Amino acid sequence: MIHFNRKEQEKTHKQRKNIKELIHNGVYLLHSIRIRLLVIMLVFCLLPMLLVWWISNYFYHQNLVENEVAQIQTKAAVIAGEFNGYESLTEAKSAGVYDLLVRYSSINALRIRVVNPEFVIDMDSYSVETGKILVNARVIRSVNSKKSYSESDSKNGAIEAVVPITNHGEVIGVLVLDTDVSEIISFEMDVYVQVRVVVTGLLIIFVLFAIIISKRFGSKFKEAFAVITDVANGHVEKRLKPQGYMELVALANDFNKIMDKASAQDASRQEFVSNVSHELRTPITSIKVLADSLNMQEDVPVELYREFMQDITKEIDRESKIIEDLLSIVRMDNPVSTLNIASVNVNELMEMVLTRLKPIAEKKNIEILFESFRPVVAEIDEVKFTQVLSNLVDNAIKYNNIDGWVHVSLNADYQYFYVRVEDSGIGIPEDSQDMVFERFYRVDKARSRETGGTGLGLAIVRKIILMHHGTIKVHSEENVGTTFTVRIPLNYVEKENL
Repeated sequence: MIHFNRKEQEKTHKQRKNIKELIHNGVYLLHSIRIRLLVIMLVFCLLPMLLVWWISNYFYHQNLVENEVAQIQTKAAVIAGEFNGYESLTEAKSAGVYDLLVRYSSINALRIRVVNPEFVIDMDSYSVETGKILVNARVIRSVNSKKSYSESDSKNGAIEAVVPITNHGEVIGVLVLDTDVSEIISFEMDVYVQVRVVVTGLLIIFVLFAIIISKRFGSKFKEAFAVITDVANGHVEKRLKPQGYMELVALANDFNKIMDKASAQDASRQEFVSNVSHELRTPITSIKVLADSLNMQEDVPVELYREFMQDITKEIDRESKIIEDLLSIVRMDNPVSTLNIASVNVNELMEMVLTRLKPIAEKKNIEILFESFRPVVAEIDEVKFTQVLSNLVDNAIKYNNIDGWVHVSLNADYQYFYVRVEDSGIGIPEDSQDMVFERFYRVDKARSRETGGTGLGLAIVRKIILMHHGTIKVHSEENVGTTFTVRIPLNYVEKENL
């Protein structure tokens, strides 16, 4: 018994689960852009079409009825004119007017009745109500007001017109005309059925057209979403095809740009990690080799011991410099990194940096020239901008020739100040000039190793300049020299999403 109840419970639970899934899928489907597009097309196109159809049918019916009513009124007025000149209905009857009305009735398919002032039917062209009393609201009003009245009865398919018969302003009788409009209504129904068939066909075609359009529209988005889902699941090599609707083309182009940039960043990140590992491992390997050499030798001379220790110290300094540069890069990559902006005399700052680097230049007999065109005071981070100047001028010295020169200039306009660092050094090959600001990129790795470069200096320089909303450009010719041009706003303005 317990086993049976458990099966029932599992069956009930499964049914509830299926119902929930159906509801969830239904709700999800209602949020589909394809379904919403279909609903919008149906609502904004079908409803107006149906409304126009109903209104046109209504006014067509009204026009037919009103036209028939007008004709009956005209006929009634013409027939009433036959009584002109007669003092009474009896005189008109004696003159043959009633016989004329009977013939007119048979020819025009009209029922004509003449009612005297006592509301007794004096003549009925159908000869069924002659002598009977006709109590009719329109007849009573016509007698009292001496006016004509008409009314259509759609249920009975008839139109009735009531016209007073007068003589010298006195009502001597009332003329009542009735006509059958069932044929008109039948014709109208035939037209209505034909129009309904046509409209129904058009509606079916339109619905099918809307379904096809929404399906094609939705399929384009479905393909795009499938690619995006694959990318989310790890297939980062996939891209959207820029085809179809204009919005999809724009979406595909932007998405592909984002993915290309992400792939480039991922490759750069992998290369960065590889370079960091290599750069950190190289000094450690050198230190280990030097230390092992000392350990394997007995009674090492003091001179050789000192020489090895000096080399070990250089490698430690090199390791320290790499770590310091890496920390600088990491700190500046932090989105919340800030600048300590202050108003700084750039002329004095540059003179201080050049004075500090002059002893390094003198070892290679390199002349440093500084040219300032005007006093410059700018809103900058003094510490970070000092790092920019130091790296640029230090590179100009390191990669220069003996007995060379370094020319540094400072200028400004109303919006920016400009720093130009030019040297007579070995230069940079043209195919490498776009890469010199990349992390760990070095044009001549052997030369960089000799000069102690880490490949991070220019990357740090560019990052600091961008943080100041500035720009840096390089122009170089091999064996002629290199020129770096820096442009930075005089007034720092905080910008978002930089």
